[in-house]
Amino acid sequence: MMKLYGISGSRALRSMWAIEEVGAEYELVPTDFMSDSKKPDYLAINPNGRIPTLVDGDLVLCESMAINLYLARTYGGALWPASEPDQARAIQWSFWGMTEIEPHLIAILLNEMMLPEEMRDPKLAAAAKKGIRRPLAVLDAHLADTKCLLGREFTIADLNVASVLSMVGLVGYDVSEFGNVAAWLAECTSRPAMKRAQAL
Repeated sequence: MMKLYGISGSRALRSMWAIEEVGAEYELVPTDFMSDSKKPDYLAINPNGRIPTLVDGDLVLCESMAINLYLARTYGGALWPASEPDQARAIQWSFWGMTEIEPHLIAILLNEMMLPEEMRDPKLAAAAKKGIRRPLAVLDAHLADTKCLLGREFTIADLNVASVLSMVGLVGYDVSEFGNVAAWLAECTSRPAMKRAQAL
C-alpha cells in the first residue's frame, strides 16, 4: 500500500487531494512540517526534511507537484490527459502555478501572518499583492474560453493550479475581481476528493 507523509495544513494537502481524486488505496502518515519532518526516521526517507513524501513500492518521491503528476499518470485515469500535447500543457500549468502564483501567496502569508511582527515587511506583502495580479489576469483570460485548463474536463492541471491558488482563502486575498478564476477555483475546490482530503 502506498504511504503519503504529511498533514492537510500544508503543501501535502495537494497530494492528499490528488490521491483521493485518483481513488488509490493509501495510508496517510501524519507528519508535521515543523517538527516531525526534521526527525531522523523521516529524514531517512526524505533528507530534505519537507512534506509531502510519497512511498509507492520502491519509489520514494518528494515535491508535491512531482507526486501529483506521478499519481495522475499512474493511477489517474481521466485525470491524466490522453494526448501528449495536453500532457505537456498539464506539466506547463503545474510549473506555472508554482512559479507565477505561489511565491506571491507565500510572501503575503509570511509578511502578514506567519513571521513574528518585528520580522514582517509590509512592503513585501504589498508588492506580492500587486505582483499576483498579472498571472491572475492571464489565468482569467484563459478561463474565459474554457471550462477547465485543458478543455471541458477536470484534469491534474486544474488540480495542481487550484491547489496552489486555494491559498488565497488562507491569506485573505480576494480574487472576485477575476470572475472566471473565482468561479473555476470554487468549482475545483468543492470537489468531493478535496473535501475528503481537507477532513483528514
